Amino acid sequence: MTAAGARRLAVVGWPVEHSLSPALHGAVARELGLDWDYGRSAVEPGGLPAFVGALGPEWLGLSVTAPHKDAAAELADELDPLARATGTVNTLLLGAPIRGRRALRGWSTDVGGIVRAFADAGLDRARSAAILGAGATAQTALVALASMGVERVTVALRTPAKAQRLRELSASLGVALEVQALDAPLPVVDVAVSTLPAAASAVPTFAAPPTRLLDADYARPEGSRYLASLPRLHVIDGREMLLGQAVLQARIFAQGDVDAPLPDEPRVVAAMRGALGASATGPRASGTLEES
Repeated sequence: MTAAGARRLAVVGWPVEHSLSPALHGAVARELGLDWDYGRSAVEPGGLPAFVGALGPEWLGLSVTAPHKDAAAELADELDPLARATGTVNTLLLGAPIRGRRALRGWSTDVGGIVRAFADAGLDRARSAAILGAGATAQTALVALASMGVERVTVALRTPAKAQRLRELSASLGVALEVQALDAPLPVVDVAVSTLPAAASAVPTFAAPPTRLLDADYARPEGSRYLASLPRLHVIDGREMLLGQAVLQARIFAQGDVDAPLPDEPRVVAAMRGALGASATGPRASGTLEES
């Protein structure tokens, strides 16, 4: 039951039972003394507009995960530049009613989550990259890599014809894009982002290990699939991406500004990392893809 006066928040998705967002934002609320009631809401595909339309005045915002990120972008009255670039929204802030409905502001903090994950692993800039997969996370990764100075990206996927959205996005970003089959060896690149889900059996091979690889699938208790073939590869745990985007999301929920750091933010981030149940840095992994 929601306490009187508490502001309600939730992560919406299908499925959503696995989400770590309540733990992360619960840590923010405890550290900052915020009266938040943050939960999970399972919303079937196509059901986001009706769900949002039924929210009462006690609702502050939503974290949005698969499969609703495109729908959230369509619902938002105002989009931040990164949400416009990716065509996806993972954060909705509910404002005052306009003509009988709540005004919605949308952000994509997933982009910043990827950039922050690489930065925390000691890498701020790169020139070439590989992206494995072509879904919504791959689009986000492309925007993030472009912001890090990447000029050339190789995309590997099972069905190369599905790369059209990435081709269009790369053209708008001024990034040269090459597409290849998932089972072909990848060229030498500085960094890589794997967006392949846990169910994918393929393990792409690299001509040479990149300096860093962010594995967005952290559902494997045995660790990243890439460690067996490249044991000395520096794999960034996907929970670092999750943590990074959640910090930016918390700024929005608490202050309405993604660029304004939280009070004593390093202490809050440490509490959020602790709430994940284990260090989010290193070669081990546990979690799920498309979390927000």
